[in-house]
Amino acid sequence: MKLAFSTLGCSGLPLPEVVRLAQETGWPGVELRAAPDEPLHIGLSAAERSAAKAELEGVTPLCVASYVKVAAEGDDDECVANALAHAELAKDLGIPAVRVFPGSAESGPEADERAVRRLKTIAPRLPEGVQIWLETHDSHPRGVDVARVLQQVDDECVRAIWDVLHPWRVGEPLTVSAAALHPYLAHVQVKDVLSPTERTPLPLGQGTVPLRDALELLRREAYAGWLSLEWESKWHPEAGPLREALIASRAWLAS
Repeated sequence: MKLAFSTLGCSGLPLPEVVRLAQETGWPGVELRAAPDEPLHIGLSAAERSAAKAELEGVTPLCVASYVKVAAEGDDDECVANALAHAELAKDLGIPAVRVFPGSAESGPEADERAVRRLKTIAPRLPEGVQIWLETHDSHPRGVDVARVLQQVDDECVRAIWDVLHPWRVGEPLTVSAAALHPYLAHVQVKDVLSPTERTPLPLGQGTVPLRDALELLRREAYAGWLSLEWESKWHPEAGPLREALIASRAWLAS
């Protein structure tokens, strides 16, 4: 599998240094966090976007990691406009996808309905070559939760990210996650922690997330996409440097 990492682990790092980090550690794919405190955000001018695209030469940018919450309470039009603004950013930078979260305060039919309604509105308005990827996260942590939404959206431009941690921490068996997400799977995120409640990042293989089993399931399903390390040092400042985590995690994967 092809190796990538999220810039959540090096928040604020200038893009040329992100590229250098990727090249020096052997993780050539990058998920690019989009937020006001990052080099990439939807407020960039056309000239700034062109410059950013040039700075990313030397890596494979996989997605614009937005914080759009498609199931959250609030105004539909605002949510749709925000998602489409991130999709335009992705198009301008030559990036093939935008990551979105479910993000509802509560799970349930109403949250599903909001997500389905908004994603159905977003999908036909996406720029050519850009997809929306819905992550197993927050109000929809399980594979079956995300699959339930995507089955109703029924659009090839709207696909899934399997963040292996979240279904596991709420007790969904890996086999169930993999089977539910298989028809929609675009991307896989991996991380390791001590337990479902102690979530300080650890290099792959040093915690209790059943990563070997997850990788075996992906191999059985002939998954040919990227495997991305999401090192959450932005939210856990006690975590070690991303560079060291990339080196240790790559060694574990090679073993």
